[in-house]
Amino acid sequence: MEERDWLMLKVLYQTKNITKAAATLFISQPAITNRLRQIEKEFGVIIVNRGSKGIHFTPQGEYLAKSAEDVLLKIRQIKDQVLNMETEVTGTLRLGASNYFTKYRLPGLLKHFRNQYPKVDFKVMTTWSKDVFSLLSNQDVQVGFIRGGHIWSGETHLLFEEPICLTSKEEIDIHDLPNLPRIDYQTDPINKTVIDNWWRERFSHPPLVSMDVDRLDTCKEMVVNGLGYAFMPSTIVAKTDDVQKIILTDNIGNPLVRKTLMIYQQDSLETRVVKAFVSFVKHINFQSTV
Repeated sequence: MEERDWLMLKVLYQTKNITKAAATLFISQPAITNRLRQIEKEFGVIIVNRGSKGIHFTPQGEYLAKSAEDVLLKIRQIKDQVLNMETEVTGTLRLGASNYFTKYRLPGLLKHFRNQYPKVDFKVMTTWSKDVFSLLSNQDVQVGFIRGGHIWSGETHLLFEEPICLTSKEEIDIHDLPNLPRIDYQTDPINKTVIDNWWRERFSHPPLVSMDVDRLDTCKEMVVNGLGYAFMPSTIVAKTDDVQKIILTDNIGNPLVRKTLMIYQQDSLETRVVKAFVSFVKHINFQSTV
């Protein structure tokens, strides 16, 4: 079996549907069917049974599909090790990052890194911060970038902190917030908890949420157009002059901040490209260069 066959089995087992698997893998349905027949012939077993509601894996097929994860990991490790034998930094760097970091910080960071190491390629997986841990644990990525106060048992490096701001089109009094329209956006649970705690310490009434949007950018545009106020990280509105910004503080006057961290496993530094990247990131001044 080839690497592509193991990947096909993995995706098929996840989707239980040839049409969906074909779309995910960007190959035709007949190609998947043909490869399944070849694998069944190679092992002398039936891998899947087809029904009106999709496909069903036989016990032998389920064993092969569950083994695909380990096989693909081993292939990836072998490729990394072979490239690690080169005298220069080369290979594919696998990164997992929060949506916010991917959009506002990662492109500039990768540009600077590639200028220094032009033979390095990147594979970036964008998700919620809490899901980056699973990607690292499963070795799907080598380095992760997360937001908030998540706990990680491996190596961590603080990249920067940024204040959380109350933003609005017009100047407002914080005491009037319970009676004003608020715009919320989807964020990770830790950030939501920080804001909720800040609110409960000051108000006995819940906020008047007029909009709940999916993205931070959308939230910002709603605020810029005067449709309500929102709590956003300072970076997103730093260059927006036509909105009011008030940094949130705790009960003793300290600003509420969001941390952004780089996380990785210590043993991943044995791979030359990972070691070079981690060292590079640690020496970046995110406030001025990225």
